[in-house]
Amino acid sequence: MKDNTNIGISLMILTTFLFSCMDGVSKFLAENNNVISLVALRYWFIIIFIFSYWVFTKKKILDIVGTTQPFLQFSRGLILSLNNCLVVYTFTLIGLIETHAIIACYPLIVAGLSVPFLGEKFGWRRWTAIAFGFIGVIIILRPGFGIFSLGSVFAFSGAAMFAIYLILTRYASRKDNAVTSFFWTGIGGSVTMVFMVYFFGENLSNEFAFWILMMCILSAGSHFLMVKILELVEASLIQPYSYLQLVFSSIIGIFIFFESLDLFILLGVIIVVSSGLYTFWREKVVKNLNC
Repeated sequence: MKDNTNIGISLMILTTFLFSCMDGVSKFLAENNNVISLVALRYWFIIIFIFSYWVFTKKKILDIVGTTQPFLQFSRGLILSLNNCLVVYTFTLIGLIETHAIIACYPLIVAGLSVPFLGEKFGWRRWTAIAFGFIGVIIILRPGFGIFSLGSVFAFSGAAMFAIYLILTRYASRKDNAVTSFFWTGIGGSVTMVFMVYFFGENLSNEFAFWILMMCILSAGSHFLMVKILELVEASLIQPYSYLQLVFSSIIGIFIFFESLDLFILLGVIIVVSSGLYTFWREKVVKNLNC
């Protein structure tokens, strides 16, 4: 069991790095291509992966995607696909660093929404951590300094959409396992992107064919690793490591796209991440006490 945990954590660190690389490639491509078409290709590549997984594992298709709540599962995929479109477009407006710095507040939104929607109960400690976390968001946004932008609004909207997706995921987990939910994310997103491309898509430039292929490979590879991780460990165990995507994306933003990491963003991120990690830890403590 301990070996599985160590392998799962190691794979999660690698996965966050691959997701960060995919974000970097997506930002580069989105500055020269239609965002909707790019995100659609990522999802359709995942569908190829799902089919390949089914063929090579020789599992029954219902064992992989069988569910009693298809509307809920499809809605998760729809929300996440639209969120991906919004976030990739936001990369082109305010860059990787600031986008991920703002999106990092999503665990705090999840914590707040889990009270009315999942019936969870919080003590004063977690509410205080959430409040401090949003102070960190305000420091990043700096609304009173003339820096608050449309990109910042989009990034925060992306964090809210991702939080709603995670709330629906927690609700779905009461009946479906993590692997089933993961595959439904790809199915719902792929179908959604068919309609998005029909109404808003454009042809992609052949000039960027290599990088488009790299983006798709990174997408399929990172999603494959996520499936293996969910087969090894519980999602709650590796969730705190998702913050590493902020670290990796910042490195890519600084050294590849020459973005700057100013003091306000750094301070805000420290507060947001610390608050988020505390809420994770406190949730685990409370669950152990109730066992």
